[in-house]
Amino acid sequence: MKNRVISLLVLAPALALVQVGAHAAEKKPAKPAATTAKKAAAPAKKTTAKKSTAKKGAAVAAGAGAVAVGSAAAIPTQQTLTPAELAIAEQVYQGRISCELGASVSIAKDSVNPGYFFVEGKGFKYHMSPVSTSTGTVRLEDAKAGAMWLQVANKSMLINRKLGQRMADECMSPEQNQVAEAIKKNPPAALFEGNGR
Repeated sequence: MKNRVISLLVLAPALALVQVGAHAAEKKPAKPAATTAKKAAAPAKKTTAKKSTAKKGAAVAAGAGAVAVGSAAAIPTQQTLTPAELAIAEQVYQGRISCELGASVSIAKDSVNPGYFFVEGKGFKYHMSPVSTSTGTVRLEDAKAGAMWLQVANKSMLINRKLGQRMADECMSPEQNQVAEAIKKNPPAALFEGNGR
């Protein structure tokens, strides 16, 4: 029943417009045709105004849904990370990081998914999450793309295992650059260095 009423309400303005068009098409003096059009259009405007407000509300709601779906399609909502993974995420260096051979990698937090990052550069863009390691190395992965960002104290690198190549190497944030300089000035003792015997 509701569908029939809605159909009639939607069709009523259309029929009024058809009648207005038919009257305008007839060869009558300009003044009476305008008067007839005004009379026919006046009741239609009231009905159309109510419907257009309802339609606008529906369109806004549909548009909001489309935006939400569109953004979700572009960046799907990810699973919630564990406290350990969120702690790893806090250690990730962000911003534009310079790498060897003039390359660079930009790392930015995903504002929708806490703990996730966008890692991008020339010819690539990955959506990565932290992964726990036994060595304490900061590791981000985009499992779908097969990409991995490894960050240690003095440098980082981006590897794509699916492609079997390093995408960027010897990447250093300002903090990592300071550590690298300190290591150059005071190199750590070699692992297999004897103790004087």
